[in-house]
Amino acid sequence: MEATEQLTVVCRKAAPEDVETLYELIKGYAEQGIMLPRTRETLLRQIDTFVVAEIGDKVVGCGSLLRLGQDLVEIRSLGMSQEYRGLKIGNKLVDFLVEQAREQQIPKIMALTYAVNFFLRNGFTVVEKEIFPEKVWKDCVNCPKQHACDEIAVLKMLNE
Repeated sequence: MEATEQLTVVCRKAAPEDVETLYELIKGYAEQGIMLPRTRETLLRQIDTFVVAEIGDKVVGCGSLLRLGQDLVEIRSLGMSQEYRGLKIGNKLVDFLVEQAREQQIPKIMALTYAVNFFLRNGFTVVEKEIFPEKVWKDCVNCPKQHACDEIAVLKMLNE
């Protein structure tokens, strides 16, 4: 890819035809142990929670916004194609997901992450993960790292 090439990144809600691309993106991160794997069936069942980033007609990134409670959502499955890193695609995805949370009038967004500095640059703060019992009881109980979790919890409060 040429450095002078102008790339336009467009974020949109995911559709059922995006499942295979989502599966492959997430699988790459899961194989590195930095994201929980998702089956194609789970992705299809939860497709309405996913968004994708596209350059042209190519999906180059994804993320999901999962409701954990009345006032809390989680950003998860946030990633992008290796060859498109450094283009601020993650920032655009987070902005898009934050806007979705605002539209749903959900005041708190959390994530569990290894990319702490990325989230700090996007307006999140580091918090203790124990303040999210909704997350612990929904996902952490089934995670292989449950008793030795090394992810960092981050939180963003949306101002009305």
